[in-house]
Amino acid sequence: MRENSLQFIPVNPEDIAHILGLLSTVYPVSEELQKEFYEHAKSIQLREGEHLLYEGDLCNYMYFIKQGALMAYSTHNQKKITTYISVENEFVSSLSGLYGEQPSREAIVAIEPTLLLCVHTDTLQDWYKRYFDLNYIIRQVYENYYRDAQERTHVIRVGNATERYLYFVNSKPGYIDRLPLDCVASFLDMKPETLSRIIKQAKVNVQEQDAEILHQRIEQFMLASECFKEKTLKVNDVAARLDIPAYKLSQALNAFAKTSFNDFVNNYRIAYLKSQLEKDGILQNYTIEALALQAGFASRSGFYKAFKKIEGISPKEYLAASKVII
Repeated sequence: MRENSLQFIPVNPEDIAHILGLLSTVYPVSEELQKEFYEHAKSIQLREGEHLLYEGDLCNYMYFIKQGALMAYSTHNQKKITTYISVENEFVSSLSGLYGEQPSREAIVAIEPTLLLCVHTDTLQDWYKRYFDLNYIIRQVYENYYRDAQERTHVIRVGNATERYLYFVNSKPGYIDRLPLDCVASFLDMKPETLSRIIKQAKVNVQEQDAEILHQRIEQFMLASECFKEKTLKVNDVAARLDIPAYKLSQALNAFAKTSFNDFVNNYRIAYLKSQLEKDGILQNYTIEALALQAGFASRSGFYKAFKKIEGISPKEYLAASKVII
């Protein structure tokens, strides 16, 4: 589809009302201008992969994306260079051939099924002369675009591949999972293989960060509740109280703490036991086995085995080394 052969479809008045609502967040739109929009706005539906504009065409419309996504690109030495990617609630036109004054150096193609509303540039030029509110709104739209373009140009020129990726995911939340990999890679001036590798590493980093946060949450819960004193405590018990799946709890302990749930709990039990042993004369009233049962161990043998595994010595050797007063 070339712009001079666009196939317009009936306009949904709710779509025009949606645009006017967005414009009004920048500056109040007069009733007269609102009526002009309802009278002159047109609508276009593009299939994925369908061109709105080709390189060398005249761009005679300003477009608003109601739903979907568009990519603009130019060709240099047979290489396709993505100049921008826009999604719903954004305005789009040819940057090099604005208002149809000269042939466009970029093509515009739908990278998702896309619904557009548009106004002819001749109509826009007439509105600029008659409506201050539109001049103010469009100025804000252009200022925001060029501010983003300047930041993007700076990052692409001086940033490495990972920094360009981080710029994209932070400035365009959700786009990386939605848009075609090759389009985003071209936009960020890197090979698709490079972008794929960076995305995989970023997901690993996020998983590690999530595991660390969850591990801290588990630790705080264990200390606050002292649930480790429960002799039959299971991973499902702690997971239910934290309202998380048991497998995520286990993954967090395995990935971040490098330990199993049983060893994790036994560490708290032994830490509690050692804190009790620091009290003067505690063993005059309790045996170490009795203190171990208070700490949550279910049996003497289980306590001795866990203590030796964690501390590297037996409880009696620990008592002798620490010179606990009996």
